[in-house]
Amino acid sequence: MKILITGGKGMLGRTLQRKFAAHELFVADLPEVDILKRDELVATFGAFAPDVVIHCAAMTKVDACEERDELAFRLNGMGSANVAYACKLCGARLIAISTDYVFSGHREEGAWKESDMPVPLTVYGRSKLAGERCVQDILPSAVVLRIAWLYGAGGPSFVHTMAKLGAQEGGPLKVVDDQRGNPTSTDAVADVIDFLFAHPEVKGVVHGTCAGVCTWYGLTVELFRLLGLKRAVDACTTDEFPRPAPRPANSALEKTVLDGLGYHVPRWQDALAAFVRTEFPR
Repeated sequence: MKILITGGKGMLGRTLQRKFAAHELFVADLPEVDILKRDELVATFGAFAPDVVIHCAAMTKVDACEERDELAFRLNGMGSANVAYACKLCGARLIAISTDYVFSGHREEGAWKESDMPVPLTVYGRSKLAGERCVQDILPSAVVLRIAWLYGAGGPSFVHTMAKLGAQEGGPLKVVDDQRGNPTSTDAVADVIDFLFAHPEVKGVVHGTCAGVCTWYGLTVELFRLLGLKRAVDACTTDEFPRPAPRPANSALEKTVLDGLGYHVPRWQDALAAFVRTEFPR
């Protein structure tokens, strides 16, 4: 296939390049390709004539989005609209990456289904939801793939940060223990996308995180166990680490669509163990 990846130089984009290296790839990223320049984007897509576009390009720094809300909506909303429009003109299938932040996080039990009503509390979440709706309005056949708590080769990610801190000497590390979600490797996401390639009938919202739920504290404890790190980790609350953008207390995503298709994502513990073996060889 001919695959075009927007934001292809980012952490997920780099994994996708490796995963689909046997295909004909076009990596669309700044400064060569700007998703805010619709006419240039249409020309680029038309010249390459992709079979599939994986739209990863986005403004993803959650706190920065709060401070630069106009830019966030331009990139995550208008930029996604431009990508969908270019896909429509050239006849490409679109898989657009989205986020758990479209949900409020105010859920006591269970995980968010694809059919649940999004109620984002942050600029990042609202801008990504705007992008989701633009994509679905312009190209109803598109897939919106929501992912969360992402880590991958080369980083940057929470996993890389904690691995570095854990290897340093010092007192116990305080890690938030009242936010729950699905830690997810870029490799697991790439496998989901590969599965979606084989199922062109799938459209709409799909949740593509790893299976199982933990907190950032639980993720850190498991990471340190895998790495053999002895630095102590203490659980703390979100209130002890205030941030410009509120973090969802529960951002776990249920994989209703993938389960219905017979595709089962890996457990977050297994995906993390596989990642540690390759990223931090001992």
